[in-house]
Amino acid sequence: MSRSWLIRGGVALVVLSLAGFGGWVLSLPSATAAAEAPAVPQEEMDAMLAALKPPKRQRPLIAIIGINDATETTDYLMPTGILRRADVADVVMLATGPGPVRLYPALSVEADATIARFDAEHPQGADYVIVPAMEPHDDPAALAWIRSQAEKGATIVSVCVGATVVGAAGLLDGKRVTTHWYYLKQMRDEVPMVRYVADRRLVVDGTVATTTGITASMPMMLMLIEAISGRMKAEAVAHDLGLEQWDARHASGAFRLTRPFATTVLANRMAFWNREELGIRLERGMDEVSLALVADAWSRTYRANATSYAGSPDVVVTMNGVRIVPDRSGANWPEGRRVSAFPGRKPADALDLVLDAITARYGARTTDVVAMQLEYPQKTADQ
Repeated sequence: MSRSWLIRGGVALVVLSLAGFGGWVLSLPSATAAAEAPAVPQEEMDAMLAALKPPKRQRPLIAIIGINDATETTDYLMPTGILRRADVADVVMLATGPGPVRLYPALSVEADATIARFDAEHPQGADYVIVPAMEPHDDPAALAWIRSQAEKGATIVSVCVGATVVGAAGLLDGKRVTTHWYYLKQMRDEVPMVRYVADRRLVVDGTVATTTGITASMPMMLMLIEAISGRMKAEAVAHDLGLEQWDARHASGAFRLTRPFATTVLANRMAFWNREELGIRLERGMDEVSLALVADAWSRTYRANATSYAGSPDVVVTMNGVRIVPDRSGANWPEGRRVSAFPGRKPADALDLVLDAITARYGARTTDVVAMQLEYPQKTADQ
C-alpha cells in the first residue's frame, strides 16, 4: 500500500494492510491510557506568544499553501476561516499551480493565487506561512517555496501532518516539535534531529510552530491572533467559534492505536455494501469552518463519503470568502442521505453535533475512530 493511499484515506487505512496479522491486532491495547492534560506554565505560554509576534508588518500577511492534488480539508480551510473572521491580517489561500485545490477527504476549492503570482506581488514574502498536511508531503514546488519564505523571514506554522512537509523542507532539524499522534514515528524517522514535546497541543520554537492533529489548528490560530492583536481579540474570536477557553494543553497518552480502533476500521471498510455517499448542500455565506469539520468527520467514518452539491456548477462563496467548487450540481440529494453543516451553529458546536450524528448513524465505535483521527480531545468510546 502506498503512502498516497494511506494519507488520502486517513491514518487508519494501515489496518487494512495488516489485516491478516490477527496476532498484531490482539496485541494492541484494549483502550487508550487514562490521561489528563498537564498544565502549561505561564512562562512557556508567554514565550510562545512572544515568538509568534508579527515579524515584518503591523498588519501581517498570512499565506496558506496547498498543493492542487491533495491537501487536507480542515488543515486548509479552518485556518483561513478563523484568521479571516478575526480580521487582524491579510490572509491568502495559495496553490502550487493553477486550477482547483482538491482537498482530502472531501471538498474542492479555488485558491486565491498561485505561489508564483504571490511571489510576483509580494517579493518580500509573507509574515506567516500556514502549512497543512498534503500528499505527497515532499512536493518539490511546495518545499522550495516554503524554504524561500523562511529565508525571507516568515514564521512557518504547520498544522497536523504538515510537520512532515516542514521537515522535508529542512526546517525542523534541532527544533522542539509535535505532530499528529499517528505520524510521530514517520517524522522522527525522516528528521532524526527533531525533539518531540509530549503533552502539548502546539509547540513554538523560534520561527517554526507545529501542532498535534487536525482540530489543533483552532487553538493554534487563536494563539496567533492573540500574538498579533492581543488577548481580547482572541477571546472574541474564540467566543464566535464556540470556545470558552484554549491553550497548549494536551494529553498525548490519550491518542494511540488501539484494538477497538483497528477492528472498527477494518469492519467498516469490509462492509463495502453499506458504504454511503452523503450530500452536504453548499449555501452562499455558510461558515467554512463548520463545513470543513463536518465534511472531514463524515468522510473519516469509513462508512461514508461526504459530497458537496449546489443548485449550479458555479463556485459557492462562504462567509469569509472561500470559493468552494461543488462536486455535484443541479440535483436534489435523496432524502435520508443529506447531512447538515449545522447553519447558525458555532463551529465547535457543529463538531460536537456531527459526532453525535455519526454515533446515531454508525455507532459510538465509529465516532471514536473519527475523533481519534481528528485528535479531538474529548472522551472517546474506548476510554
